[in-house]
Amino acid sequence: LCLDQHSLIPATASAVWEIIKRTGIETFGKNVVVAGRSKNVGMPIAMLLHTDGEHERPGGDATVTIAHRYTPKEQLKIHTQLADIIIVAAGIPKLITSDMVKEGAAVIDVGINYVHDPVTGKTKLVGDVDFEAVKKKASFITPVPGGVGPMTVAMLLKNTLLIREYLEFNELGEL
Repeated sequence: LCLDQHSLIPATASAVWEIIKRTGIETFGKNVVVAGRSKNVGMPIAMLLHTDGEHERPGGDATVTIAHRYTPKEQLKIHTQLADIIIVAAGIPKLITSDMVKEGAAVIDVGINYVHDPVTGKTKLVGDVDFEAVKKKASFITPVPGGVGPMTVAMLLKNTLLIREYLEFNELGEL
């Protein structure tokens, strides 16, 4: 991605990009915080969002700050309070709370965490964002489950088709 070479975009990063585009979230010139630095999720998302949108590859032309699970909470809060878009994939339940989000920010929760529900006594799936509190401030927020996950599945299928097309094309001996 960083060399602007032809390669597959990882499915989850592609899913986040697709959600941004389909919901009309503006990225050009916006401040974005990506909390998560994994090679398959956080870093590719950051690359897509900061890349120049004038090329054939998708690019968001945003100013991107990358944080991670060891970024001190107060430092993270300083960055997220300035962010127009917050994307969280750190693997920490309720990492992002409402006091960390500015009014009208878009929040995309990629986190997957299993926590004990004291009411039901069962394990439940939650993201990295305190959804109930943050949804009151955010202009857009994805739920967990049911947000980025289903779009990731769609992007996996898209990548599968792209690989198949590539293999068929190359079997003919052409590039």
